Amino acid sequence: QVQLVESGGGLVQPGGSLRLSCAASGILFSVYAMGWYRQAPGKQRELVAHITNSGQTNYVDSVKGRFTISRDNAKNTVYLQMNSLQPEDTAVYYCNAEKAWTYPPRAANYWGQGTQVTVSS
Repeated sequence: QVQLVESGGGLVQPGGSLRLSCAASGILFSVYAMGWYRQAPGKQRELVAHITNSGQTNYVDSVKGRFTISRDNAKNTVYLQMNSLQPEDTAVYYCNAEKAWTYPPRAANYWGQGTQVTVSS
């Protein structure tokens, strides 16, 4: 059974920091690309940060320079360090694991339950 369990969300003042963690089980973590998505009320879910199994990273423009995604394959965990948080970062943050195989062709995609991040004074 695959599980992605997020933690580290909470209430923080503007300018503050949080570190989200996502612990994976039931998958060979090291071969999966991992991502952090967020969904604010009334908005579509968006990709915030992504890290490949080889460690390449990508970020949505709005978080570049403020957020850092990293992974620890020994701990089956992906992190999202969030600095200089702003009210517009308020959302539920979801962890995602994805993997595609070419032979035979198939794909796997898993989601965590989400963790709330609220940025407010």
